[in-house]
Amino acid sequence: MKRRLVALVSGRVQGVGFRAFARRKAEELGLSGYAENLPDGRVEVVAEGEEEDLKVFLEFLKRGPRLAEVRAVEAEWGEPAGLQGFHVY
Repeated sequence: MKRRLVALVSGRVQGVGFRAFARRKAEELGLSGYAENLPDGRVEVVAEGEEEDLKVFLEFLKRGPRLAEVRAVEAEWGEPAGLQGFHVY
């Protein structure tokens, strides 16, 4: 079943390759969406795809790349909007 995941990731997640990490993992899993730095220091990750793939992706986001320190991930589930590709903003 296709779903949409919106994850707000906090901690040391800007300037450490987090968005590129998210894009690589999303592409490996066949997900669409985007990753964007927020002014408050968090990274917003929006992804759409099969629910099982999104659950795997969420676990990757909780770990982050080597230089990141993920303190918290707020996840919200919803209906997909038909995003195409995975982009970094």
